[in-house]
Amino acid sequence: MTSIEVQSPATGEVIAQVPDLGADEVRALVERARQVQPGWERLGFDGRARLMLRAQKWLLDHRERVIETIVAETGKTYEDAQIAEVAYGAHAFGFWAKQAPRYLADEKVSSAQLFVKGKKLLVRWRPLGVIGVIGPWNYPLTNSFGDCIPALMAGNAVILKPSEVTPLTSMLMAECLRECGFPEGVYQVATGRGETGRALVDLVDMVMFTGSTATGRKIAVQAAERLIPCALELGGKDPMIVLRDADLERAANAAVYYSMQNSGQTCISIERAYVEAPVYDEFVAKVTAKVAALRQGPGGVPGTADVGAMTFPPQLELIEEQLADAVAKGATVIAGGHRREGAGLFFEPTVLVDVDHTMDAMTQETFGPTLPIMKVADEEEAIRLANDSIYGLGGSVFTKDLDHGEAVARRIHSGAVCVNDAMVNYTALELPMGGAKQSGLGARHGAGGIRKFCEAQTIVVSRNFPKRDLHMFPNTAANTRRIGKLLQLLHGRGKRR
Repeated sequence: MTSIEVQSPATGEVIAQVPDLGADEVRALVERARQVQPGWERLGFDGRARLMLRAQKWLLDHRERVIETIVAETGKTYEDAQIAEVAYGAHAFGFWAKQAPRYLADEKVSSAQLFVKGKKLLVRWRPLGVIGVIGPWNYPLTNSFGDCIPALMAGNAVILKPSEVTPLTSMLMAECLRECGFPEGVYQVATGRGETGRALVDLVDMVMFTGSTATGRKIAVQAAERLIPCALELGGKDPMIVLRDADLERAANAAVYYSMQNSGQTCISIERAYVEAPVYDEFVAKVTAKVAALRQGPGGVPGTADVGAMTFPPQLELIEEQLADAVAKGATVIAGGHRREGAGLFFEPTVLVDVDHTMDAMTQETFGPTLPIMKVADEEEAIRLANDSIYGLGGSVFTKDLDHGEAVARRIHSGAVCVNDAMVNYTALELPMGGAKQSGLGARHGAGGIRKFCEAQTIVVSRNFPKRDLHMFPNTAANTRRIGKLLQLLHGRGKRR
């Protein structure tokens, strides 16, 4: 079996080696998962919740070790790992333990249809079986293992295929669940490259994928060929609209934080800003000063860096290509703009102006620490340009008029829009998080975020009085008249409505 070297993006050092699993090894994992899943399902919500709460405590007790692992394999800062990964994971364990019984409870249904009068009508949610989760490299806990939590709480067995760039956190969480008493085989990690993921899709009962739109299309096709469900959280090019009455200090702080956090490697990062002309110059000046003050470097020690390394080497080349394209078409780089020399994968926090939609930096996902800012005449132009994208994951609007801000937010074609903030919708697990257009299919979080790992089953229970059932009547003239009267009654009810 071949292996994969895991490197630290901040230093370039090899920090681990993991197996590159082939199709046969993946098949063995799935077979094991199928054996253990029925017992896990029979454990019930209460039994699974007890183990989830143990895992929550384990994560908090071992948070420094988890943060160290995340920082080592992603290159992000200590604070990014602490706030956006460990805090999310701890909350998710408790949230799904509490909410799964409510979201997946049997639903009693009433109907005006006479053919089911007096019958018991139920809709129930049952686990699909074995779920394949294919995770990204930017958030190995939140967006890889995080999707496993509701899938497990629903009663499924889960096989997580993490990115080959950042597999160590997923493996550490296997240790967590094992020490907390989860059955062996109910959660397994399939380390490997693209072939490992393709083998997994060929064998599981449902796929949850987070990553690029290009790869998402391939997975959707593969899942469709097997007629299995899939959920896809894909790319984004999230717009920020700054209206002329916005609190510019708040807007500038948000623009810098939410475009540079995790080195911009977040699907719902602010990737482009549209600012009304009367406040454009002041906004740009504030943003430029704040970006210039950012500290960049290895972030393993708390309080030492604001922006960490890039995790995936090809992203640096993509950023350079987008900047070169923008400058060639008239854009101006007013902060940053270069790959940092020396060890590690670092790209300077960058601000671009004089931009427009002929440039890839304004239309294609960047996934890096860059912020292009475009001057617009008014909010109508800002809304039109914000919607001029194949993506629709998130967005933000900044204004002091909250009602007006909400009205503008409703016109943005995105899965989520924040007013006077950005990205915070992701922290509220009660809210569905999904994309419009080419940003994905389905959603994580909310009721739909766990129901997608289940199939709905309808149950109709009839009392033992067959003579009263219409379909039991013999075809006699008397019964024909009786059914006719029932239909007249039904028609009369309809007219009265």
